[in-house]
Amino acid sequence: MIDNLLHLRIIENKDWATILFVFSFATIAITKSAFENRFADFVKLIYSDKYTNVYKDGSHLNSNFTVALFLVQLISFAFFIQISLSYFGYASKTDWILFIQIITFLIYFVLSKFLIEKIIANAFDIEEVVEQFNLQKVVFRTYIGIFLLPFNIILFYNEAVSRNFMAILICIVLLSCVLTYLVSIKNYQNVIFSKLFYFILYLCALEIGPYYFMYYWFTKGIA
Repeated sequence: MIDNLLHLRIIENKDWATILFVFSFATIAITKSAFENRFADFVKLIYSDKYTNVYKDGSHLNSNFTVALFLVQLISFAFFIQISLSYFGYASKTDWILFIQIITFLIYFVLSKFLIEKIIANAFDIEEVVEQFNLQKVVFRTYIGIFLLPFNIILFYNEAVSRNFMAILICIVLLSCVLTYLVSIKNYQNVIFSKLFYFILYLCALEIGPYYFMYYWFTKGIA
């Protein structure tokens, strides 16, 4: 007599991720249709500075174009963080509750940082500089986030990707963020140097400090 052993088959729910990926691409498509010329300039950002020259005013930070693509950026980076954690054994990439926690943290972090920046910039009388500087940072990071979206899809549905590839991709993303940050400083160097002391205080308080504490908290948390 042959004993049949029944094993529980764990089926991972990926429908939530599929919905978010479709939503992200739909948002990009709608934004492209509504702002055709602006989107065309945005796509060329990697080799042309036309977009940053035309849409450099701080008022564009709250435009529908920026907000819509910023939402896609948040989704993309949240996926990338969760997928990165999963490949190094710290989380499951199909855990939708963890995704909600990550994207909620990102939203809270970005909005809190933005509001504090507004207060400090107003106190230091560098509000215009900070608004333009923030706009460039948002533009470049949104570009990186949209570029990451296809990679997120491949990494989410593919189990055959090595940790080495993931590590290289993380390094490329971090390096891209640093380079675009330096480009933003270079583009506004004349204005920044005119208020250099206050800008250095701003960098230490709101650009270097928060990321250092996040790194410290994360490394201590997984140690």
